[in-house]
Amino acid sequence: MSTSCARGGLRYRAVTSAYYRGSVGAMLVYDITKRQSFDHMARWLDELRTHADKNIVIMLVGNKSDLGTLRDVPTDDAKEFAQRENLFFMETSALEATNVETAFLTILTEIYRIISKKALIANEEAESGGNSALLKGTKIVVPGQELPSGGSKFSCCTSS
Repeated sequence: MSTSCARGGLRYRAVTSAYYRGSVGAMLVYDITKRQSFDHMARWLDELRTHADKNIVIMLVGNKSDLGTLRDVPTDDAKEFAQRENLFFMETSALEATNVETAFLTILTEIYRIISKKALIANEEAESGGNSALLKGTKIVVPGQELPSGGSKFSCCTSS
C-alpha cells in the first residue's frame, strides 16, 4: 500500500511541476464569504512557490466583494497576508465586474516589467560579451491600449 501511495505521490508531483512550468503569473482567488477558502491560500501559495519559477508574479484576489454583508474574511486579514508574503492584493466582484479588469492589468503590467528587466539584463550581457545579436521582444497589445491606426509613430517624451 505505501509503495503505491509513494508512486502516486511522485506522479502527482511530476504532473504538478509540469503544470506550473513556464507560468509567469498566478492569481490565488478566495471567496470573501468563506473563511475556509482564504485559509487554504497558504497551502496554494506554498505549492506555487515549490513548483513554479521563482520570479512568478502572484496576486491574492478576494472575490465576491459585492456580498459585503456576508463577508467572513476581513480585508485587513487578506492585506496582512499579502503584505507578509509579498503578493499583490485586490478585492473583486466577478458578478458586478468590479476590479476584474484592473486585477488582470495589474498582474500583466508586473509580468511585463519583470520580463523587460530580464531582457535588458540579457541584452547588456550580450553587448558586453561582444555579441551584437540582441534578444527580440514580442509586442503585447492590451485591449483598450492599442495604438491609433494610420501607422503614425509618436513618442511621449519628445522635445521641441
